[in-house]
Formats: sequence, structure tokens, C-alpha cells
Amino acid sequence: MWILKEDVSYMKKSNHVLNHVGGGPEEGEVLIRDKKHNRKPSFLKALLRTFGPYFLIGSFFKLIQDLLSFVNPQLLSVLIGFIKDKDSPAWWGFLIAALMFICAVLQTLILHQHFQYCFVTGMRLRTGIIGVIYRKSLAITNSAKRSSTVGEVVNLMSVDAQRFMDLMTFLNMVWSAPLQIFLALYFLWQTLGASVLAGVAVMVLLIPFNSAIAIKTRAFQVQQMRYKDSRIKLMNEILGGIKVLKLYAWEPSFSEKVLEIRKNELRVLKKSAYLNSVSTFAWISAPFLVALTTFAVYVSVKEENILDAEKAFVSLSLFNLLKFPLNMLPQVISNIAQTSVSLKRIQQFLSHDELDPNCVETKVIAPGTAISVRNATFSWGKELKPALKDINMLVPSGSLVAIVGHVGCGKSSLVSALLGEMEKLEGEVAVKGSVAYVPQQAWIQNATLKDNILFGQALNEEKYQNALEACALKTDLEVLPGGDQTEIGEKGINLSGGQRQRVSLARAVYSDAEVFLLDDPLSAVDSHVAKHIFDKVIGPDGVLKGKTRILVTHSISFLPQVDHIIVLVDGQISEMGSYQELLKQNKAFAEFLRNYALDEDIEEDEPTMLEEEEVLLAEDTLSIHTDLADNEPVTNEVRKQFLRQLSVVSAEGGECPNKMSTKRRVCEKKPAEPSVPKKNANEKLIQAETTETGTVKLAVFWQYMKAVSPVISLVICFLYCCQNAAAIGANVWLSDWTNEPVVNGTQQNKAMRIGVYAALGLLQGLLVLVSSFTLALGGINAARTLHAALLENKFRSPQSFYDTTPSGRIINRFSKDIYVIDEVIPPTILMFLGTFFTSLSTMIVIIASTPLFTVVIVPLAILYFFVQRFYVATSRQLKRLESVSRSPIYSHFSETVSGASVIRAYRRVKAFVDISDLKVDENQKSYYPSIVSNRWLGIRVEFVGNCIVLFAALFAVIGRNSLNAGLVGLSVSYALQVTLSLNWMVRMTSELETNIVAVERIKEYSETETEAPWIIEGKSPPENWPSKGELEFVNYSVRYRKGLDLVLKGLNLQVHGGEKIGIVGRTGAGKSSMTLCLFRILEAVKGEIKIDGVKISEIGLHDLRSRLTIIPQDPVLFSGTLRMNLDPFNKYSDEEIWKALELSHLKRFVSSQQSMLDYECSEGGENLSVGQRQLVCLARALLRKTRILILDEATAAIDLETDDLIQMTIRTQFVDCTVLTIAHRLNTIMDYTRVLVLDNGTIAEFDTPANLIAAKGIFYSMAKDAGLA
Repeated sequence: MWILKEDVSYMKKSNHVLNHVGGGPEEGEVLIRDKKHNRKPSFLKALLRTFGPYFLIGSFFKLIQDLLSFVNPQLLSVLIGFIKDKDSPAWWGFLIAALMFICAVLQTLILHQHFQYCFVTGMRLRTGIIGVIYRKSLAITNSAKRSSTVGEVVNLMSVDAQRFMDLMTFLNMVWSAPLQIFLALYFLWQTLGASVLAGVAVMVLLIPFNSAIAIKTRAFQVQQMRYKDSRIKLMNEILGGIKVLKLYAWEPSFSEKVLEIRKNELRVLKKSAYLNSVSTFAWISAPFLVALTTFAVYVSVKEENILDAEKAFVSLSLFNLLKFPLNMLPQVISNIAQTSVSLKRIQQFLSHDELDPNCVETKVIAPGTAISVRNATFSWGKELKPALKDINMLVPSGSLVAIVGHVGCGKSSLVSALLGEMEKLEGEVAVKGSVAYVPQQAWIQNATLKDNILFGQALNEEKYQNALEACALKTDLEVLPGGDQTEIGEKGINLSGGQRQRVSLARAVYSDAEVFLLDDPLSAVDSHVAKHIFDKVIGPDGVLKGKTRILVTHSISFLPQVDHIIVLVDGQISEMGSYQELLKQNKAFAEFLRNYALDEDIEEDEPTMLEEEEVLLAEDTLSIHTDLADNEPVTNEVRKQFLRQLSVVSAEGGECPNKMSTKRRVCEKKPAEPSVPKKNANEKLIQAETTETGTVKLAVFWQYMKAVSPVISLVICFLYCCQNAAAIGANVWLSDWTNEPVVNGTQQNKAMRIGVYAALGLLQGLLVLVSSFTLALGGINAARTLHAALLENKFRSPQSFYDTTPSGRIINRFSKDIYVIDEVIPPTILMFLGTFFTSLSTMIVIIASTPLFTVVIVPLAILYFFVQRFYVATSRQLKRLESVSRSPIYSHFSETVSGASVIRAYRRVKAFVDISDLKVDENQKSYYPSIVSNRWLGIRVEFVGNCIVLFAALFAVIGRNSLNAGLVGLSVSYALQVTLSLNWMVRMTSELETNIVAVERIKEYSETETEAPWIIEGKSPPENWPSKGELEFVNYSVRYRKGLDLVLKGLNLQVHGGEKIGIVGRTGAGKSSMTLCLFRILEAVKGEIKIDGVKISEIGLHDLRSRLTIIPQDPVLFSGTLRMNLDPFNKYSDEEIWKALELSHLKRFVSSQQSMLDYECSEGGENLSVGQRQLVCLARALLRKTRILILDEATAAIDLETDDLIQMTIRTQFVDCTVLTIAHRLNTIMDYTRVLVLDNGTIAEFDTPANLIAAKGIFYSMAKDAGLA
């Protein structure tokens, strides 16, 4: 692995990562003292040192090729002289033809050698940049992480690194273009004398014109990137919260937002398309204008100046040579400008502050203590206010310390501080020995369950089995499809929250470290499991006894068994001591206990599940948990996430990457059902994305043409024919002019000659302008229609589509494929048509002047066609392989970023860096052959072009008696420029075929099946429906997707208006499915649901969904103002919103913010605590206030006080509504009217709680487990 050469001012090596200096305070002081050292580390220098020498070899080849390219025009002039002079021997002519051919072949070989060097440099550069960004992202501080989301950093890796790669190819033009221009002018001077200056003047005038266009285009590009970023970000959030949007019927509001952004984006695109067509016009007309002015001046200056064939066509071929450098120069310059922006962005990222590896002392520590913190103050970033103040604590080796406190008092921050994840403002921290860390949100890698636990350590079977046993994972392994070899989706998607938490714990147990930092590991699991884990792992007799353990917890029941308790209040330690001591002190802690111990006595050992900052996966709630034992699909949500996981772009950016942890009863309580014969062990959740192979169907081109509109397509082709006709006309006229006899040492009617030549040339330019205008418009048209159709369809896709499709795959359609249609296909078509017609006109001209040429045209065409097909097929597959191997780099990266703290805690940074390098190497394996295949193509195709030159010259020599010099000049100068267009034509065909696939992919996703219509005309329910809130299920059955078992089987039940119904049942009994059916997220297989006597299957989805209210289990927030999150349609007044906030206990928080209702929520609502997010969902429900409220017991994320508030609010505010609560904690529903017990999709019991307990059935046993009976 290359490593940027040490540049002392540029990097320092910390113990394990290649780091860039991240100014600590001491560095700041140095700057003040000594102004001279004020130089920032330069990324550019490092790149030059590393890749410069290799690149220069390529530059040397380029130099030789530049010189060779000027030999042919000289030979052309000799050839024309030979044709004029009828006496010269024939062998001389053949020799000239042969020399032309040899020179051309040499040029080809050397040019491709140069390209090889450039591309390989580019490839190495990209590898290097990805490597260095990866390493850096494992070392940056949390505040730095906040300033750039995961998405942005992935962009640095993909887009910016790509820019460097693209620049490499043409970087040599910076010096080679001026050289070519200089040489061309020198030879032109020799041919036409001073008149050349007129042509040069035109060129010089065109340069500022071109660069002005380039600058403007650049500005548009930045603007458009901004729109595109915000559109993708929004789409990302929409796909992440699609279920919530469906439940709330909010799709129209969000679809509006996306289309608004898209409209602006296309507006910018249109502007830059106009600019581009102007620059195309300038580019195509430039050589012509130069030739015109030069010739006009030349013949007008002196009577004796005669334009003969030699002068005209030699100078024409020199002008053609000029075309390329002149066009490339501004482009390279704008490319350099773009890359310099990327360079700045990367440099800025690389110079972010890094975590100080010495922030936590690991060597020196007082004997007998494992952790000591003295007078320490920590914050999450230098500029932020301290999160923890004046922390003093000594933890003796081998003790068990509990940290307790309310939500947001800094418990997790304290653990982070011990890991060295926070900025230490003052004081000292020491932690002795190796550390194992269990974060609050379990971080699970996309690997097998076993790999997740081993986490890179060697397997010791006995130790491994012990860890599984202690963490109660044995039962889960029996029900997972592949045992411990089951592949787990990214973010642990196919595990329940409790299982993820236990895997994370098992990883810690297996690591056998000396210090264990456990951030609330018991919250996500059920009470009896929590007890098992505490006894077997954490507690005084657990596997970890004798180790130092720090446990953040909300469970009061375990506190008597710990050695010390630390009580945190607002980031300060308010008291510490053993359980008994704290009770005696009778301060805040005792108060806290007294309030809640009462509940606990009733609940016996059911620790209240609280989670601070926990997002509850919409788990038992919005989705079923079919028992894993039935190996049915593992919840909806789960798949959804799993899918999401595959996603290339990680949806969750920012601080707490995807806080997901869950509370759900795992199937531990009941004996595992007789294991169903396992289906194929590693059955994948997700269908693999299909890569098309073989040629692209013509149908796809036709679809694109339809999107552009067929009429416009025909007009474009017609314009291209005209423009080439004009170009040929101009050159034929020129050749005719050169053959005009010389009378009295001068030619007649010069004015008329110049006039017609000018008219034809300008006509060509004008047609170019019009045709590129039309093409640009057509392209934008197509982009608009394709995107609109895709968006429309995606908003209307049923939930089951999102459950089986990774959101990354959908996002890819919206970003990559739409980008291709916006910005890649139109210019590619432009180039393709251009080169195709140029090659065609060359053939026509050569055949017209030397008819004999027809003989060779057939074999050459066959050769060309064969090369082209062979190349296109290979390169297309290589490209596909390359893009398939590219996404793992990014998904591994976003996974790493979200688990950075875990990776650092376990000191696995080096291993992860190696994995990343390996993935990059995999990608290079398919990228390198595609570079080489391009070289292969170039040499073959240019050989065909060289043959054309050879035969054009040869036949001119053979038929020299019947030919005049003008025609020979015309045909050979055309032949000399055909190589370029042939080469580009193949490339453009290949580009077009590769990219047109985007149309196909978008089409495919615009035509997936949709859910029922949102609003059915004439079937709308009455305005105030449902007025009573009566629900009736009639013989109702439903399944998740075709081919799966029924989740609800023949339900019959009636709920009267205003009843409060609790729904309980084991995991997978179908509790959540019931709520999904009410919203018709799942459609009935048979039977129906009536609300107030209206069959819900007969009204539009939005009519239905907007009249029901749900408080979902995982609170989903979208980035935008708080107001938008509560009321995206602006239906309610400010008073109503404030009222709702007051009732949901958020008023204090919101009014304390400067921007009040316009408080910006970040992506996923990450700047609110989980409890606050939950309250926002409550506020949404209060605003809607419909007659039916469905409450998904989401209260586990909240401390007990907040929980009581919510329950109270629901009891007072929704007193006359029908409330259905999916309950996890039975004490919340003991006072409900009736309780519905579901078992395996059928109604087991349905009666008042008191009667059910008396009946001693399922409910009784559950209540008994919970200590309520």
C-alpha cells in the first residue's frame, strides 16, 4: 500500500493511523508565537511527490507524438507537388504514401503508450485518495464528523477522487497544447507568410470567449450540484421514512418538495445546455473561421498571391491539427479549476481535527485503580459548551460501577469520554488496559453473526460457546436460518433490537478485555433476558466478575447488586457511593428511587425498559415480527433496513449514525417451536440486483426517443445531414477554387470565391448551433418526463416493494441514473452524431475524388465493425463489473464511519484499513482491464484510419493522370482527420450503450406495481367520518406478500366508539399487522374492515389514512423546520401548533430555542433526543386529533417521568376517541376497557383485563410474568 511520503510539515504518525496534523491547543499557541510556521499541510505537494515521476514518463511520450503529428502535413505538400509534376517517377509517389502510413502508425503506438501512463497514474491517485480519506475518517473528532455527513465524505471518495482521475488523462495538454499551436503556426507561416496572423488573431479572440463560457458553465454546475445534493438528501429521507409518510398520508407534500427542487435543477441545466451549444458552435466553426480569414487576407493582400492546392490543403490540415489543442486548452483549464475545488474539499477534510490518541492515558495509573478521572471537563467539540463538567471519579480494578440519571444528563457522554471520543478541555483521564465497549445502539457489521462476535480475533471454540451461552444467544442461533453463519445485514437489519444488543455484548465478552464500558445494554432486551444477562454476564457472579465494568443503566432493580453508583445530573456528578450509602444520604437519588421503586415492587423483577437516546425500531409495531422460528421474512422493517443496508449511500449521516435499537420480546420466553426444516441456509433477504448482459435492446433507444419526442429526434438527424452537406460544400468549393487557372499571375473573381466559401462555412456553423440547441432541449425534456414518472411511481409503490428492495438501489436510480440522463446522454448523443456524420462525409469525399477507393472500403468497414463490436461488448461488461465492485467500497466505508467509536475502542483500526484496501484492490482488478481495453481499441481503430490515409494517397498516386491537385488535396486532407472521428465514434457508441441502460433502469422502476388510488372520485367518505370511531373486522385475513403465510387468520371483532383496547401477544402474533391493515399498508386477502360502517377497501388510501392517527414506534423526523415536521401541509394555525406542543410537553423546549417553531431538525431528527422525537410524534397526533388513535407502545425510549406524561396526555386528550394500544408493558393497559390477546394470527382472548386475569388464560400468564397478577 502506498503511503504518502512523509512530509513532516504535512503529517505526523500517531500510534496507528497515518494522520494529518490536527491542531491541538498547543499547536494554536505555536502559531501565535511564531508567525513563520503558519503553513498549512499541502495535499498537493504530497500528491506530486508520490505520483509525479511516473507521470512524467507519459509526458515524454506525448512530446514525441506531438512532433510526429506535424510530419504528415509536410508529406501531403510533397504529394501534391508530385501530382502536379507529371514527370516524376511513380516510385517516388508510392514512397510518399508509404511514409505517410508509417508515420501515422508510429504516432498511434506512441500516443497510446502515453495514455497508458496517464490512466495508470489516475488509477493510483484514486486509490491513494480513497485510502487516505478512509484512514482519516477513522481518526476525526466528533465535532469534525458533524460538519460533514457520511454522504458528503462518500462523495469526496467517489466524485472528487474521480475528478482527479479524469484530469490525469489530459493534464499533459497544459504544455502540449501551446507547443502544438506554436509548431502549427510556424509551418503555416512558411506556407502562407504573414497572412497567418489574421487567422491567429481570430484564434486569440476565441480564447477569452471560450473561457468565459467555461467559467459560466462551471458556476452553473456548482449551482446544479447543490440542487442535486438537496434532492438526493430529501429522497434519502423520504425512502427512510416511507412507511411513516404512508401512514400519515403525507406523500403529496413531499413529492411537491422534490419536484420543486427538480424544477430548479432543470432550469439550471437548460441554461448550461444553451451555453454548451454556443461553445460547440465556437468549437466547430473556429478552424473554419481561421481558415477563411487567413485565405481571404492572403489573396487580397497582393495580386500575385495565388491559392493553389498545395497551400490550401496543407494549411487546412495544419488548421485541423490546431483544432484539438485549441479546444482542449480551455477544457483542461476548467478541469483544473474543478479539480482544485475537489483538492480544497479533500484538503479541508484531511485537516479536520483528530481525536487526540493521548487524550486518555493508558500507561500510567495509580495502582489498584482501573479508571481515574480528575477535574475533567469534556465537550463534544471545542466550540460547544461542555457536556460534562468537573468530573472526578476513581474506579478500583475489578469493580462494577453503575451510572444513572435522567435522559440527556450525560451518561453516554461519560462513557464516550472514557473512550477518548470527546474533546477533553481540562483535567486528566486514565484507563488501564484494553477496553471493550458496548454502545447504546448496537453496531453490527454486514458479516456473519460469528464474525460479528469474534470481531477479528482468532476463534477459541470454548470461549466462543461461553460467550454465546452467557449472552442468551443460543436460542436465537437455533431459529436463525444459518445458525451463527447467518449473514447479517448492514446495521444488523435481520436481527431484532434485543438480539443486536446481545451480539454486541457477546463481542465484548469474547474480546476478554480488562475494562468493560457498557452503555445501557439492558434496555433493548426483555426483562427476563435482562435478568439473565445481568446474572450471567455483568453482575457480581457473571462471566465478567473480576473485570472492571462500568454500566449505564435505567433499571433500578439491579442497582442493589453493584459496587458503586454514580448519579449524574446535568453533566455533573451529583453523588456517588454504594446503594445503601446513597439511600442514607436521602438526596436526589433516594427521591428518584422512592418514586419508581413502587412500580417496580408491583412488577417484581421486570426492570422498566428505558432507553435514553434510543430510537425504537419500528419493530413490533409498525411491522410484524414473525417468529424467526418459522423462518418467515424477518419483519418488514428489518428487511427494510437490511435493504437499506445494501444501499450504497448510507442514509444516516451525521452524529449518531442510525441510532437504532429496539425493544421487543424475543422468542426466548416460550420454548422454540419444533424447528422447521431449515430452508437453504443462507437464504438472502434481498434479490440480487440484475445486471443486464448482452447488447442493449433497440427498444431502449426507442423509449428514450419517445421521451425526447420522435419529431424532435427526426429534426435533429435532418439538421446534422444539412450541416455536413454544408461543410463538404465549402471544401469542394475550395478545391475548385485552387484549380482555377492562373491568368496573368493572378486568379479571377476572388471576391465571389471568398463570398461563397464564407457563406457555406457560416451556414454550417449556424446549423450546428440550431441542432445542438434542439438536442439540448430534447434531452432536458426527456430528463423531466423520466424523472417525473419515476417519482410518481415510487410514491405510489406499496410498502412490500420497499421491504424487498434496498433503498440504496432506489436512491441509485434517483441519483446516478437520473444524472446520466440529465448530463451524460445528451452530450454523448451530440458527439456520436457529430463523429458519425463526419466519418460518413469523409468516405463520400474520398470516393467522389478517387472512385477506386470503394474497393477497400468494404474490408476496412468489416474490420472496423468487428473491432467495434468486440470492444463494446467487452468494455460494457468490464464497466459493469467495475461498478458492481465499487459499491462495496462505499458501503464498507459508511459502515465504518457509523461504527468508528467501536472500531477504535477495540483497537481494530488497522484491520479495517486493510479490509478497505482489499475492497479497493478488488475494484481496481476490473478497472485496469478496462483501461487496457481502451488502448487495444485505440490501436486497432487508428490502424483502420491509417489504412484509409494509405489508400487515399495510394489511389491518388495510381490515378494521378486523371486527377487534379485540388481533388487529391481534398481527399487526403479529409483522410488525415478521419482517424480521430473513427476513434471517437466507437467510444461514443460504447458510451451510449453503457449509459442508455440508465433509461432502461429508470423505466423498470417507473413501471413497478402501485398501491390502490389515493383518492377515488365519488367514493370520498363524509367530511366528519369517522364520527363515532367504531371498528369492525369481518372474517379478516391478510399476508405480508404473495407466497408467505397468513399473518392474521379470519379475525372477527367489533370495537365500539370510544373504547380503549390494548392489544397484546407474543412476538409474531400479528399485533402490528393489525395496525398496518387498518391503514391498508397491507391489503386484505379476504374479509373486510369497516370503520363506522364504511368499508375501508372502497375508499381512496389518502381519504382513509388521513382520518386515522398513529403514534408509530420509531419516531421518524425529516430534516426541515419543526413546523414542517408537525404540519407539512400548513393546515393548522400557530396557536393550534403551540397548543399541541404544550400538551405534548415540548413547549418549554421549543420556546427556549431562538427560532421557535422554525427550529431546524437535522437529518433523522438527530439534534433532538429520542424522547423528544417521540414527543414530536405525540404532538403530530394531537394536531390531527381524529376519532381513532393507534398507539404503538413507543414509550420505551423515554424515562419514566416522560412516560407518565404521555400516558396522561393520551388519557385526557383522547378521552372520547377509540384508542388501540399495542402494549409491551402490561401495566399501561390494565385500566383499558378491553384487552385483545392475539396468538399466531387469531384472537385468543378478548375481554376486560379483570375477566381475563380471572380466566387464567394467556393474558394471565403474561401478567404473571410481568408481576401484575
